Amino acid sequence: MSLTLYFLRHGQTARSRENVFCGSIDPELTSEGLEMAQAFADAYRSTPWSAIFSSPMLRTKATAQPLCDAVGLEMQLRDGLKEINYGKWEAQTVETVSREYHDDYIRWTADPAWYPPTEGELAVAIATRALHVIEEIKQHYNTGNVLIVAHKATIRIMLCSLLGIDVGRFRFRLGCPVGSVSIVEFGSNGPLLHNLADRTHLSERLRTLPGT
Repeated sequence: MSLTLYFLRHGQTARSRENVFCGSIDPELTSEGLEMAQAFADAYRSTPWSAIFSSPMLRTKATAQPLCDAVGLEMQLRDGLKEINYGKWEAQTVETVSREYHDDYIRWTADPAWYPPTEGELAVAIATRALHVIEEIKQHYNTGNVLIVAHKATIRIMLCSLLGIDVGRFRFRLGCPVGSVSIVEFGSNGPLLHNLADRTHLSERLRTLPGT
């Protein structure tokens, strides 16, 4: 038996619904976001879980909690799983950022690995801190299923790092809508992606909500 990681993006927040930059700010889940969290728990409660790790932010903890309650596991919080810090762009729309921080936005769009949001965080820095968490998990759990509840950019950066995709292309290579889960198995030949951004555990109503 091998180690399998489930990367779950948190449920809907008001910020994801509005499609604004939301990294270090800490909104709670909407009522629909809480439904997404419960839907995941209902669909995956019979999976034999070894551990549940989460970013310490409100939206991720609330997403992980229903499964923790269902299977009786304690949530393990790790700062390395936090979302990208968007700096001056927090809570701003793309249109506003493109207008007020135009040069920084163009550079970041071209290569976020090495050009951060204005006073924000590089993708390579996120990769470093998030992969430390994955290495910790691999050291403690050689086999079994481990859930990681995190954020849109952070999950895509982790997946790029594991799958050999240029981290600077994370925004253009992998999808990660709210409430989606991606599954990676660590086999003899390295990480193998089984599912990307799956949302079949959500109802059609939840899958078609507006926002990112």
